[in-house]
Amino acid sequence: MRQSKLFAKTLREAPADEVSTNASLLIRAGFIDKVMAGVYSYLPLGLKVLEKVKEIVRQEMDKLGAQEILMPALHPKDNYLKTERWDKIDVLFKLDGASGSQYALGSTHEEIVTPLAKKFVSSYKDLPLSVYQIQDKFRNEPRAKSGLLRGREFSMKDLYSFHKDQEDLDNFYNKSKAAYLEVFKRCGLKAILVEASGGVFSKYSHEFQVATENGEDTVVVCSSCDFAQNREICELADNDMCPNCDSQVKVIKAIEVGNIFKLKDRFTKAFDFEYTDEEGRRQPVLMGCYGIGPSRVLGSVVEVHHDDKGIIWPKELTPFKAHLIILDESKKDEADKLYDQLTATGWQILYDDRQESAGVKLNDADLLGLTVQLIIGSKTNKSVEFKLRATGEVREVKYNKVEEELKKIYN
Repeated sequence: MRQSKLFAKTLREAPADEVSTNASLLIRAGFIDKVMAGVYSYLPLGLKVLEKVKEIVRQEMDKLGAQEILMPALHPKDNYLKTERWDKIDVLFKLDGASGSQYALGSTHEEIVTPLAKKFVSSYKDLPLSVYQIQDKFRNEPRAKSGLLRGREFSMKDLYSFHKDQEDLDNFYNKSKAAYLEVFKRCGLKAILVEASGGVFSKYSHEFQVATENGEDTVVVCSSCDFAQNREICELADNDMCPNCDSQVKVIKAIEVGNIFKLKDRFTKAFDFEYTDEEGRRQPVLMGCYGIGPSRVLGSVVEVHHDDKGIIWPKELTPFKAHLIILDESKKDEADKLYDQLTATGWQILYDDRQESAGVKLNDADLLGLTVQLIIGSKTNKSVEFKLRATGEVREVKYNKVEEELKKIYN
C-alpha cells in the first residue's frame, strides 16, 4: 500500500474531546474516526488490526470445537419477556417498529441463541454443543468516554455452550479459560484471570483483566500466587495478607478484556429447553457464555503498548508487516524496486512515498507504530535501516536480505 494513496491521514494534535489514550492515538494515527461518543468508524488501518484480532479469536474458538454462526442484531421483545429482562437490562436500546411491534438492538444474545439451539438439540447425543459469533453489540452506555474501551456500538465475540450436566459444563469452562489466555497472549496482552461475582447463577464468574494505570476496574492481586479478585467482591486492601498464601496483595487498576460465566439453566429454563437422557428422562440443558470484545482488545493493546511518540503494535496485530520509508528522493527507484519485490512475494508493506520531509515521515512512522520500519536514506547504500519500533534497535540490512530478516521476525 502506497501511503500517498491511503484514505486516512495523520493528525498533528490529539482530538480535544478525547480523554482516553487509546482513542487519542488511534484517531491521530488515522486508524479510527469518531462519529459520536462511544461510536467510531474503522478506517483502513484500524480495520486491518481489528480483523487480525478477530482472526486470532476465531482460531482459538475453533480449537475449542465451537462453530461460528451469525445471529441478528435486531431482536424481538417477546424473547426478552420470556427471560424477564426487557425492563431489567438498563443499557438496552429499544425500538418501535412500523407495525407497532417493539424490538431491541442486541446488547447480548442469550435471548436469541437459546431458542436457536433448542431447535437442534433434543437428545443427550446432541450435547455438548458450542457456537459463537463475532458481531457488533449495542449498549446505551451512559459513560462512553473511554474510546474503544466503553462503546455504545462495539465488536463482540460471544460464545455459548450447552451441556447435559454440571461436570460437562465445568470441563468446557476450564478449557475456555486456557483458550482466552492464549488469545490475549497472542494479542500482546498479559491477562490476569480474576474472580468476579457470579450473581444468582454461581459463586464466581471470571474476568480477564489487563493491568494498566488508565484502567476503569480495580483488582486485588497477589504477587506470589494466582489469587485475583475484582474489588467489588473483595474486602482486602493494599498490603493485606493473601488468603491463599503468606504474601501481601496489591490493589491495581485494570481493563476488562473478556469474561466467562456459568449460566446453568437460567435461560434454558425460560425457553423450556430440555433434552432426553440415556434413560429417556427429560433433563434441563445447562449453559455457559463467554465474551471477548475485539474492539476492546484493540483499544487495550494501545493503552498498554505505546510511548510518547505513538502506538507500538505487537507483531501479530501490526496492520502491515513493515513500513518502508524513503527519505532520499534520489533513491526512489531503489525504494520502488524493493517495494515491488516484497509485495510480489506476499509481504504486506506500507510504503511512505509521500512528498513530505524526513521529519514528518519518521514522526508519522512512530505514530503509526508498525512493528518494523525499513528506512532508506542518503547514508544507506543498497541497504535499509532495519528498525524495530518496540525497542528502537536499528541495523543495516542489504536489499537482498530484507525478506530474510522479516522472516526472522514473523516466523
